[in-house]
Amino acid sequence: MTQAPLDLTSEALLERILGSLTEDKAEDIVTIDLRGRSAMADYMVVCSGRSSRQVAAIADKLTERLKHEFGRLSKVEGKDQGDWVLIDTGDVIVHVFRPEVREFYQLEKMWMPAGGARAKN
Repeated sequence: MTQAPLDLTSEALLERILGSLTEDKAEDIVTIDLRGRSAMADYMVVCSGRSSRQVAAIADKLTERLKHEFGRLSKVEGKDQGDWVLIDTGDVIVHVFRPEVREFYQLEKMWMPAGGARAKN
């Protein structure tokens, strides 16, 4: 495990998270800027996996990459069910959904600015 850089910004962390999600073929990746809107994190990322198995695999790979590359441990909830996994990295919160579950909760609608366009990656 490598040591986390002291100057790891939330933007650099976000960039690596987005790269990891793309590498693992997550779908419909949306980034929501929470700076100035919430104290819980700087960014929220919402994406989908095609199946419960892929959702769990995306979450596993992401947490392993962050641990290995930055020494960053993440809190993970929901991985055993594989419908909706929440990964809290501190500065960036990641939600990985099965498409039907994502559609049901419509999490992006709660956090997107009024009239704002989706910030797709």
